[in-house]
Amino acid sequence: MTPLTDLLMRRLAATGPITLADYMAECLLHPAHGYYATRDPFGAGGDFTTAPEISQMFGEMLGLFLAQVWMDQGRPAPFTLAEPGPGRGTLMADILRATAKVPGFHDAARVHLIEASATLREAQRDRLATHAVTWADSIAALPEAPLFLVANEFFDALPIRQFQRDSAGWREVQVAQDGQRLTFALGAPAPLAALDHRLADTRPGDVVELCPAAAPMIGELARRIARHGGTALIIDYGGWRSLGDTLQALKAHQPVDPLSHSGEADLTAHVDFEALARAATGVAHTNLTPQGVFLERLGITARAQALAGALSGTALENHVAAHRRLTHPQEMGTLFKTIALTPKGSAPPPGFTP
Repeated sequence: MTPLTDLLMRRLAATGPITLADYMAECLLHPAHGYYATRDPFGAGGDFTTAPEISQMFGEMLGLFLAQVWMDQGRPAPFTLAEPGPGRGTLMADILRATAKVPGFHDAARVHLIEASATLREAQRDRLATHAVTWADSIAALPEAPLFLVANEFFDALPIRQFQRDSAGWREVQVAQDGQRLTFALGAPAPLAALDHRLADTRPGDVVELCPAAAPMIGELARRIARHGGTALIIDYGGWRSLGDTLQALKAHQPVDPLSHSGEADLTAHVDFEALARAATGVAHTNLTPQGVFLERLGITARAQALAGALSGTALENHVAAHRRLTHPQEMGTLFKTIALTPKGSAPPPGFTP
């Protein structure tokens, strides 16, 4: 039993079952025992590896994407260059390196990282030591200015609620106590206005997930982009419409029971991109595009070939494998999707089609 499990068991004994969102929030963000509060989870020595850690090419492509959109919108200055959930700072470091020779981009950029973990803030400070960086606690704390933001594997870590449909309405999936272990349980059937639009495409027994924190964040991004210009590029795994139980836990790069390692395993769920698009009022959004297609349109294969010319042996093999992992349909290329929010009336940004 982990220290957080012990605390949760005592809480459940006193107050009864809690929502899955409450459980995820405790596991990920508890100040003393939360996953992100106590460790650097990235890379071979952690629990998972994100695209920026796989290859510099990922961040380079996104950097050039942002620079092109910035130029297409008239090179506003100053502007906010932001990333929520920036991990070790690897992606932002690659973005800044790729854009270093874009005239005026760095002079106009004000880099802001949105990070709750003190441990990860230190890693970001080390990685970005040569750049002026400001840390913020939320999107709402960013300056009122043109906003160019990239969110890679950010929304999948936000706590979700799960609902199972039955003949009498929706029953919420909860976390409860069963003796000396945690277990899933179902709440009482009840109607749910937020899921009225899902009655037409679900059947009894189907599970639908909601992410309460996502809509306000997307709404805030949309407000800023509508008012000041910019774009928000979102890359994550998921699909257009939530259906099914997608909660997963990873520990040492292996899937584990989400209830068995509370506070010591990463918890995520697939992103419902339709819900994000619905929340983005006042701006346009692109078509949902697979990550592999998006990166290919930006020129990642040409970049991979250029880098390969200086490599041989194991280094070349690893480079080829990284390109495949980022783009191939059977790896990250199809599971991960991309969508961009842009001002109304603007042309689709690079990598997207009308």
